[in-house]
Amino acid sequence: MGTIQTFFNNLFNSRPKTKSLDNLQGFRKYDAILHNLVAEKKVPGMAVTILKDGQIVLEKGYGYASLEEKIKVNPKKTVFRIASISKCITGMALAKMVEEGIVDLDTSFYNYVPYYPKKKNDFTLRQLAGHTAGIRGYRGKEYAINKPYSIKDGIEVFKDDPLVFEPGNGYLYNSFDFVLLSLAMQEASGVPFEKYVKEKVLDPLGMTTTFPPKLTQEEIENFTENYTKTRIGFQNALPVNNYYKLAGGGYLSTSNDISKLGQAILEGKLVKPEILKEIVTSQTVNGKPTYYGLGFQVSQDNTGRDFVGHIGNSVGAYSNFFVYPTEKMIVSILINCTDPKVQESLEGFQSLW
Repeated sequence: MGTIQTFFNNLFNSRPKTKSLDNLQGFRKYDAILHNLVAEKKVPGMAVTILKDGQIVLEKGYGYASLEEKIKVNPKKTVFRIASISKCITGMALAKMVEEGIVDLDTSFYNYVPYYPKKKNDFTLRQLAGHTAGIRGYRGKEYAINKPYSIKDGIEVFKDDPLVFEPGNGYLYNSFDFVLLSLAMQEASGVPFEKYVKEKVLDPLGMTTTFPPKLTQEEIENFTENYTKTRIGFQNALPVNNYYKLAGGGYLSTSNDISKLGQAILEGKLVKPEILKEIVTSQTVNGKPTYYGLGFQVSQDNTGRDFVGHIGNSVGAYSNFFVYPTEKMIVSILINCTDPKVQESLEGFQSLW
């Protein structure tokens, strides 16, 4: 859809009325908070799934998957870009490869990818997965590359650049780490990365609405439009091709499917407990925690509760995924807009239970 049409649709079409939060408690209040994000035109569309003790306590779509066509969001069917929640999927696939003896976390990356240009220092799969390998982050508009790179092609973007610090002596969050990690996993297994993930993670967990971005919007019936927020409304986001960074930020999914991943973590369904623990335990640099495991943020929320998961932000998408082991709670939130600046509102559930 053209951006001019999007602007006019946003300017002149009616929107839902805001809801009063007075006398509301618990998830009824949170539901109203999320409704108001759409009513106040802070987000175009959003899907939310929240589980407590394995049961749905809130699952709902807010706003539109397509503003132009007024297609409403369905949390079970509407497919969003999930941004860096993709790293959690990769973390689980990595755990499975460790369990199967395909890779060793502390083996040199070059054992698996000997053709990668040699750097001053060696680095391991653990360091890549924990962002302590010294690989650089995006420069300029590299986050918005729109070329059909394979995973192997994608390393051309950064492969000739030096490490920014000695591996193990620093922390730098980036998605290029996961391009290299997925390449190593692919070379070690002899199976395309996306095929291994589907067979070992997605299919066993029943994540049937989670896809790589190679599929087109026509192939994914309920794929959402992606937007960027401007001063006068929501504009169609720039086209991007995230396939080469599938492992770090490329997957597409529904909020319901992401909640299945969370439940698998709580129940220890996919891998042995001792391996899962390695994946969701914070790495350390010089004796201090990084608050990041292997594909998972590992931290505490504003109320002091421990969680693992990820916040994601990419072109046309923003996402939250929180797993609370003690409280047996999972929160999955997907939005079809580049960083809408609503994180404080999204975290509103933290004070309600």
